[in-house]
Amino acid sequence: MSGPLVVVGDALLDIDVEGTSERLCPEAPVPVVDVGREWQRPGGAGLAALLAARSAAEVVLITAIGADESGARLASLLEGEVELCTQPLDGETPCKTRIRAAQQSVARLDRGGGRASRRALDDRTVSVLRGAGAVLVADYGRGVADHPQIRELLAEAATRVPVVWDPHPRGGAPVPGARLVTPNDSEAVKFSGADADPDELAKALRDKWNAHAVAVTLGSKGAVLASGDGVRRVPIPNSAKVAASLRPDTCGAGDRFASAATAALFEGAPLADAVATAVESAARFVAAGAATAVSQPVDETEPEPVSDALEFAERVRRRGGRLVATGGCFDLLHPGHVSLLRHARSLGDALIVCVNSDASVRRLKGPTRPVVPAADRVRVLAALESVDAVAVFDESSPAALLEKIRPDVWVKGGDYAGTELPEAEVVRAHGGEIVLVPFVDGYSTTRLLEGVSHG
Repeated sequence: MSGPLVVVGDALLDIDVEGTSERLCPEAPVPVVDVGREWQRPGGAGLAALLAARSAAEVVLITAIGADESGARLASLLEGEVELCTQPLDGETPCKTRIRAAQQSVARLDRGGGRASRRALDDRTVSVLRGAGAVLVADYGRGVADHPQIRELLAEAATRVPVVWDPHPRGGAPVPGARLVTPNDSEAVKFSGADADPDELAKALRDKWNAHAVAVTLGSKGAVLASGDGVRRVPIPNSAKVAASLRPDTCGAGDRFASAATAALFEGAPLADAVATAVESAARFVAAGAATAVSQPVDETEPEPVSDALEFAERVRRRGGRLVATGGCFDLLHPGHVSLLRHARSLGDALIVCVNSDASVRRLKGPTRPVVPAADRVRVLAALESVDAVAVFDESSPAALLEKIRPDVWVKGGDYAGTELPEAEVVRAHGGEIVLVPFVDGYSTTRLLEGVSHG
């Protein structure tokens, strides 16, 4: 029986401060962001381990975490998700805070320059590495993967199990014999010292690092794989593509690529198949909201978006607020959705989004939908500033859910004009009104997917 999938690298605490920005600061031409919500998640190797746990039953993370507040929060976020094997950290736990408005980052604040200690490893860490069934090195240049003793153990592991290395320009070179090294295109240029074609970069880096294979990731263009079988392009399959016009958040896409490739190799997949799986997994991860989909609210007193939606509705009513609700599949979130949600939120004091379950979407849209699972769709919607709560319903119509929520306003897209909504009777029975909001021209999930499949 093989050992666990082991992730080795530098874990960070990632924070997103979400807000709105409608004006510039009078002292300087910089945006003023009115803070709405704050979210946190493991970053770096912590995110890679969290994502690996989606594909492998047993994941152990070897990392360095400081004895400070950021370290405690990071450890808490990982607890119950992966097994931690921590090393001493010299300095503060790294923390990266993105300031975001309108789904765009406007600034990033970095603090905590801690680096992994060079002290000798404990027996447990040595045992974990020697018993690994596969290893993912998520190097973020802060010393864990560059620890001399860890490097020796990684070099030994590469002779018997798959070792996937996600390198960093400030980190050490991958150990010889790595099964797969996964730089992105800009990193590949830095590592090679030449601004060449990705095919040439992949071949050159494979030779330079004495690796079995190198996959240079190319964002929306997939990846290029250089191995003993030559060089091949690995495109994103049509079913997993995201329209470029959506300007998606790609934070964590590289970690998803590397973790999916490692998990596939861990399960015995051939190299080319593992890279194809990784390309598709990374694309679907971005479509689902990327790293924001695995974030948690910093304020633990905030209600959970699904289980507490009805309680939230009651609180809004008790304080005399005007409750707005809208609903739909929200499969691939696009500008039309965002415009609808913002308009809906402007009609009252709070907005609850009613989301079709996966089974409900399949009944409405066919067996190939949804593209994004319900849990991920809920995460993405809940992360939006305009959304206060999310509830999932399993029926084809949200009528039963609306019977419980009893919104003052029910909002639907303008494409429903001239039709009688099946839930209209329920909304009006509780004194609610129905408002149709125009969609942004040219956007629909179905149309986007059809355009991709014929493109």
